[in-house]
Amino acid sequence: MSDPVNDKLLDEVAVYYSDKLAQYGEDPRGVDWNGEQSQLLRFEQLARVIQSDSAYSVNDLGCGYAALYDFLAQRSPAFEYTGIDVSEDMIEAALARYRGVENANFLVSGKPATMADYGIASGIFNVRQHCSDEDWQAYIEATLDALDQTSRIGFSFNCLTRYSDAEKMRDYLYYADPCALFDHCKQRYSANVALLHDYGLYEFTILVRKQS
Repeated sequence: MSDPVNDKLLDEVAVYYSDKLAQYGEDPRGVDWNGEQSQLLRFEQLARVIQSDSAYSVNDLGCGYAALYDFLAQRSPAFEYTGIDVSEDMIEAALARYRGVENANFLVSGKPATMADYGIASGIFNVRQHCSDEDWQAYIEATLDALDQTSRIGFSFNCLTRYSDAEKMRDYLYYADPCALFDHCKQRYSANVALLHDYGLYEFTILVRKQS
């Protein structure tokens, strides 16, 4: 059954990122990051959940124009990639960018539709617009449930941190409590959870490993 609050929330997010793409194009700023260096640093943290020397599959939730695909392709011998995004414009850009690439598939949605070895979600919990803290937290938890249900081996995600400098915080962004989300993941998903909060950005990354 459709959730009107969640649908409205995702519609606002889709418009926000479509506008960014229209303004900046296929560039880190087009997915609301400062630049390529921080984007790559962010990918390095998220990809630490992938522990495989052989072929694997990954769902990239909030894929944007699928910059993560290039990052993984430089490091992995073989993988199957599915990019998922609520913005149709982002998915159209990704489809054009990777037309003819056999191991890349794309879907307009707010959650993965099929199982993969790993799930990765970068930046999707940041832009809450006018959404209340309660509704946004419920969205985060529902999305983490979806990542857990569609990831065989593990998943990773990042959030802006509540420990950000107060003068740099913005009302339309959501700053999560890393300790609370760490506990949520430990209690609900796996005993093997890592919290990364030491890589120089105003954010944190959580890795959930479901198998040793």
